[in-house]
Amino acid sequence: MSILIVEDELRVRAFISRGLTEEGFRVRESVDGAQAQEMMRHERFALIILDWMLPGLSGLDLLRALRAKQDTTPILMLTAKDAVADRISALNAGADDYLIKPFAFEELLARIRAILRRVDNRATPLLSHADLTMDPTTRKVVRAGVEIPLTAREYALLQFMLEHAGEVLSRTRIVQAVWEHDFETFSNVVEVYIRYLRTKVDTPFATKLIHTVRGVGYVLRSRP
Repeated sequence: MSILIVEDELRVRAFISRGLTEEGFRVRESVDGAQAQEMMRHERFALIILDWMLPGLSGLDLLRALRAKQDTTPILMLTAKDAVADRISALNAGADDYLIKPFAFEELLARIRAILRRVDNRATPLLSHADLTMDPTTRKVVRAGVEIPLTAREYALLQFMLEHAGEVLSRTRIVQAVWEHDFETFSNVVEVYIRYLRTKVDTPFATKLIHTVRGVGYVLRSRP
């Protein structure tokens, strides 16, 4: 599940990004509205955290532009503006929620999860392959009726593989999607976490789902 942070203040952006990554979300970052628009042309996001005061195209203008195109991606507005009129403007423009700076990360996370629950209740299906199921709403992973506890990073990796089940994923692509870093920086991290996942998702079961494609990467499928 990917979240886009559109925030020009490096300190705030890094604070949110670090916290969400630790919670198992895949995070993408943008410093202004124009860059965010370009990213949205190529990627889909589960939610956008959008700062109001951005250089160039403001967050409110970006919000209005997205809603004018019938883009229903959930949007949580962040701003130092605390007047009732400002909150009304953001909500009337199509924001799903509004959080005033400064804020506690715990409140931000709670609001994000509340928004995602509302969206999930409308449409989001379970992710599944063979006898493995992941519920993005509850973050519960079950295989053959057995619940599998995962760390935040293991969950993010498995979610990415489930979203692309049957597709061979290169190590570079996995690192960029799950860790948001260049492959060279995390040269062996994929192997380490694939091993962790196999121990939990495959080892206790007869049918193995996580397979290595030599020289290419990994694939989630029910056949070798």
